[in-house]
Amino acid sequence: MDAALREFRLKRARWRATHRGTKEADLLVGGFAERYLEGMSEAELGWFETLLEEQDVDILAWAFGTAAPPPDLDGPMMARLRARDYIALPG
Repeated sequence: MDAALREFRLKRARWRATHRGTKEADLLVGGFAERYLEGMSEAELGWFETLLEEQDVDILAWAFGTAAPPPDLDGPMMARLRARDYIALPG
């Protein structure tokens, strides 16, 4: 992939991850992006972009294990999201 296109996708994903609409989702999804985004493969970046299309309430439920994610989002990346060891709490 072209380096400029990848950089655009990373910037867009980072912004969307940190501007979710709820503080909880900003911390969860934004923290995940902060920890993993730069090192994502193209397939992982595609997964993350797909995740960003989902509703905050669904993402939070999948991350906390109160709902099962759809099959196309389940797998190793969802396991990383569920670890929640990347969340930096304010204060």
